[in-house]
Amino acid sequence: MSIAIIPGSFDPVTNGHIDMIKRASVLFDKVVVLVLMNTEKKYAFTCDERVDMIKKSTIAIGNVEVDFFSGMLANYAKDHSVTALIKGVRTVKDYEYEFELSLINRKLNPDLETLLMPTDPKYLYLSSTVVKEVAKHKGVISEFVPQEILQDIEDKLKI
Repeated sequence: MSIAIIPGSFDPVTNGHIDMIKRASVLFDKVVVLVLMNTEKKYAFTCDERVDMIKKSTIAIGNVEVDFFSGMLANYAKDHSVTALIKGVRTVKDYEYEFELSLINRKLNPDLETLLMPTDPKYLYLSSTVVKEVAKHKGVISEFVPQEILQDIEDKLKI
């Protein structure tokens, strides 16, 4: 069974994330969306909220699971028989950063392949940070996030 992970903060999950998850789901038997927990980082949504939003947004995709993790991705991959790590890239800067991380992960876990997936051009501008910034200024975010979680986001960010 081929298993891939798509790691990220997903604070909150966006339509760009969902597009990448859908695209990966046709390539692998199972895709695990891995919500990362970094105690150094300040999140707008709790880990449980982020996991719940992804589950709501991917319920129609049969081979997607959601998990959370704090630690080295290479170790998670070893422990869960994951063969591929998928990272979305929007820019050359993203590519350079993710390429360097892929070399580290490969050193730590030679069985883990990193696949860099270019973002669909219609989502090049989109990020969780953009969603939060637009929401903070009372802007409309309905085109940026899955409809299944729009109310959750608006309630949390007091839009």
